[in-house]
Amino acid sequence: MKIRADIVAGLAISGLMLPEAVAYASIAGVAPGHAILAAIAGALVYALAGRSRFAIVSATSSSAAILAASLATLPAGEGMRTLFMVSAVAITGLLFLLAWAGRLGGLTGFISHPVLRGFAFGLAITISVKQLPVLTGTHPPAGNLIETGIAVLRAAPHWHWPSLAVGLVALAILLVLRRLPMVPGALIVLVSGVAASGLLDLAGHGVAVVGPIVLAPEALALPALSYARMLEAAQLAVPLALILLAESWGTMRALALRHGDILDPGRELRALGLANLGAALVQGMPVGAGLSASAANEASGAGSRVAGAIAAAALGVLVLFAMPLVALLPQPVLAAVVIAALAHSLDPRPLRRLWALDRDQYIALAAALGVLLLGVLDGMLCAILLSLAALVQRFGNAQLGRLGQLGDSHNFVDADRHPEARPIPGIAIWRPAAPLFFANAERMFAEIAARTLAQPGVRAVVISLEESIDIDSTALDALLDFDRAMQAKGFRVHYARMHDRVRDLLHAAGAASVAARSDYSVADAAARLESQDA
Repeated sequence: MKIRADIVAGLAISGLMLPEAVAYASIAGVAPGHAILAAIAGALVYALAGRSRFAIVSATSSSAAILAASLATLPAGEGMRTLFMVSAVAITGLLFLLAWAGRLGGLTGFISHPVLRGFAFGLAITISVKQLPVLTGTHPPAGNLIETGIAVLRAAPHWHWPSLAVGLVALAILLVLRRLPMVPGALIVLVSGVAASGLLDLAGHGVAVVGPIVLAPEALALPALSYARMLEAAQLAVPLALILLAESWGTMRALALRHGDILDPGRELRALGLANLGAALVQGMPVGAGLSASAANEASGAGSRVAGAIAAAALGVLVLFAMPLVALLPQPVLAAVVIAALAHSLDPRPLRRLWALDRDQYIALAAALGVLLLGVLDGMLCAILLSLAALVQRFGNAQLGRLGQLGDSHNFVDADRHPEARPIPGIAIWRPAAPLFFANAERMFAEIAARTLAQPGVRAVVISLEESIDIDSTALDALLDFDRAMQAKGFRVHYARMHDRVRDLLHAAGAASVAARSDYSVADAAARLESQDA
């Protein structure tokens, strides 16, 4: 029964993969064959090496847009562009494998969700606007997002209305059929577009069509790529790997959580690496688990990774036997497929939720504006920097809480948030609300010293280090400097909830006496100080 469900799902998804592959190739500015072969190789390799039963690994809109930004800087010549793309995809695969070998599965959370949502929103707007010339049948000069939009509007008197009508009808059908997950909307639109093109002779009426698709990889001469170009390809691979990782893991994790599946980030890194190497071998585009195809696979009833393998095989059969028909596919239909595939990213509700929560909304907005104003590639780098900046800002400006005891229990809580918690006479108990590291340690210890000195009658200090599993050398120096300074002023300093790694570091630094003044609980540290006063 499960294999039958996988066969049905695979056949349905192949009908979505074909128009999406051709559409994403148009975004990247490469021949459609590069995206089709990448989809076949990526889905097959992932079915063998991955774990998500719903993920469909093929070309994605975001990676296509990033690839387009780099290919646009290359000189004319299909051979040079293909060689550059293949090199970037291969290096991307190697980066995934290096991350897997280095046990860097934690990189799956490298880009925060608000930044990713903002980036996806800006990218969806950018790609959708870039489809307007195709929908309207105009040919504005190359430019950025705003220039393209203005040029299309100015060309309104010269819009090709048959092209616009074909595109809008296809888009309307796609958006309506999105409400019926079991119906292969993209396949229906694909077949309808091909049929309309042949029966109505749309090409004869000026509607652009895809044209012949060449699948056979061309012969590439590796020495033709200079060291400078190879370095550019390596630089492109970094944002490609990051966006593919963030997009793929976000898709896989969301679908896995929905069904109670368990995923191993390390294994997914390896699978994505092998899938991109497979795509590079057939001169394909970069591949990842896109949300539209993967969610459609889930909705079609897929029960295992066999569905992805069947989809890849069916796609291969489809293009082999239907290639002449695919050549008749109107390009405005492809533009509609792209816009419909990005409909989930254009949904403003996830961004509105951030405003309602009053958390990270400005970071998401800045990520979106970065893509819109700086372009896709620079916007991606801006999004990465925003993720890092948000992390440093949050930890670097962490709050310091003073702890108090709840009744006669061993529980110590933030006295500002729990008025019923009572302070221990003569003892100030502090807890940094974030791990101590180079960006916050000196400020945190300076604040502890200042606030302790400002409290009359306090002659002992307890610092709870429960948030700091480990500390760097800067935080270590700040701790030791604070300890010496407070003892010089006549204060007794003790530590609580100190982790073993921090104790080991203190011993290695020759500060065993500091480690000796630490306890595994705040209650024990306070009791030890009180016993010394007795």
